[in-house]
Formats: sequence, structure tokens, C-alpha cells
Amino acid sequence: MALRRPMVAGNWKMNGSAQLAQELFKKFATKLQNDSAEVVLCPPSIYLESVRQLLDENKEALNGCLVRMGTQNVSQHDFGAYTGEISGQMLKDSGCRYVIIGHSERRRMYGETSDIVAEKFAAAQKHGLTPILCVGESGPAREARRTFEVIAEELDIVIEKNGTMAFDNAIIAYEPLWAVGTGKSATPEQAQEVHAFIRKRLSEVSPFIGENIRILYGGSVTPSNAADLFAQPDVDGGLIGGVSLNATEFLSLCTIAMSA
Repeated sequence: MALRRPMVAGNWKMNGSAQLAQELFKKFATKLQNDSAEVVLCPPSIYLESVRQLLDENKEALNGCLVRMGTQNVSQHDFGAYTGEISGQMLKDSGCRYVIIGHSERRRMYGETSDIVAEKFAAAQKHGLTPILCVGESGPAREARRTFEVIAEELDIVIEKNGTMAFDNAIIAYEPLWAVGTGKSATPEQAQEVHAFIRKRLSEVSPFIGENIRILYGGSVTPSNAADLFAQPDVDGGLIGGVSLNATEFLSLCTIAMSA
């Protein structure tokens, strides 16, 4: 069996502050105990430099604990007249290691099609960033028993445009749209069922990738449900929204992942 290091990735969305970053690192420096889980902070781009400085300043205090920096979006273009966009190379230069691709809010609110998501996936990898690819079904799709169909389509277009081996350097986050920001969460059994499907789907074309890829759960993860979710055999941690804005609760999720 593959030894997949759990990950807890905090997606601040359009929230947070430099003060929040300072509070997190203060707690990390005194409470994180080991490198058995990886912690990723994805603040708004305006705070990337603040997080980068805190990573440098706290390197010794973190004592080998794996705290990384990510971002919430990337342009599919390398450069050009794209006002407001940020390229993969710019994000790499800023110190980012990870980038969230295809979050449900980007798909729903900003019209990102699966083709665009696949292009952004490629752009991230081209510049040495690891994409965290978000997939998930809506409430009506789940009620119509189309969960697997929707997720297969979202995976297949990325495979079609980038090849199966692209997932050798990628992470998947299953985020049921009916749970994102709603306070509802998939049960551990529901999450495991979908994660197992994703892993099997990728295993059909590459057993190595299927076994080793990390699949996160995202959808109203809290300290009260995280232990049961993270204990599932195919759940490798979480993509965290609202709770990532509370330093104490986010640290609690990190420690739960370290003991999963």
C-alpha cells in the first residue's frame, strides 16, 4: 500500500489578512510537532509575500514541519494583455508550490469551463506548480445519481488534454457542491465512496498514479468531523474553506491529519 502523506490545505478565498497569517505561524511554531502531514496555505494573492516572509522567518521554529504556500487561481496564459491575471511563472517566482484549479466557485461564478480548467492545469505544471484539481457534483446531480458520471467527465477532459501521467504531479480535491460553504458535509462513507471511485478511475490507466495520488475532501470540514473523514482509507486530508480562517480550529485540523 502507498504511504500517502496527508495534506491540509487552507483556501482563504477572498478573506483573511496579514494578521491571520501571523497568528497561524505563531501557533504552528509552538504546536506543530512533526512532518507526518503537509500544511498548505492559499491566501489571496495580495498576501502571498507576507506568507512567504513568515515561512522564511519561522523556518527554524517550524523544525522541519511541512508548511507550504499555495494560491487560489492561475491564468492559462503565460503573459500578455490579460488585465488582472497572474501567470504560473509569476506565482512560482512568489514562492508558491501549489495552485487550486477548477474550484466550484471559479466554475460557477466566473464561467470556467472544463476546457479552461484543463488549460490551467497544464499551465500550472508547465511552471513547476502542483495543481490541486477540484471536482464534484451539484445537489441535483447527486439526487439524480449522476455523481460518478460528473466526476468522470471532469477528470477525463484533463486526462484528454494533458495525459494520464500529468497526475503524477497533481492532487485531487473532491468538493461536493452541495456541501461547499453550506455547513453540510458528506458523511465519511459518502466521501470514501467517491474517493475510491476517483482512485479506481485513475488506476485503470495508471495503477501507480491511482495508488499514490493524494485525494482531499473539501466541503464543510470541521474539527468535529475531520477525524472520521480523514480516517477513511482513500481520504488523504482536506481542502479547507471557512475553518482555515480560524487559527485555533485550523491547527486542530492539522493535528488531526497528523494522527490520521
